[in-house]
Amino acid sequence: MIDSPKMTSIMQIDTLGKRYGLLPSEVLMKADTFDLYIMDAALTFENYHNKKANSKNGRAPVPDLTLEELYAIKGKKYEVNKKDW
Repeated sequence: MIDSPKMTSIMQIDTLGKRYGLLPSEVLMKADTFDLYIMDAALTFENYHNKKANSKNGRAPVPDLTLEELYAIKGKKYEVNKKDW
């Protein structure tokens, strides 16, 4: 239920309203996809720097990637190796 598209829209409206001091009805009347794009970029940037500031060593946070994604970045085919376990 929480991950539904309707709930996502509600949370985006709420976030835009909080960020720019608007009522939800004002967001619905005035905001467009450009505003959503900027909000997403700004929140991603803030979250990254919050994680960096809160890390024990002050380094950039490690991305939460699956093994498949790591192998894709490396350009190799992902195969489960029993010896890795």
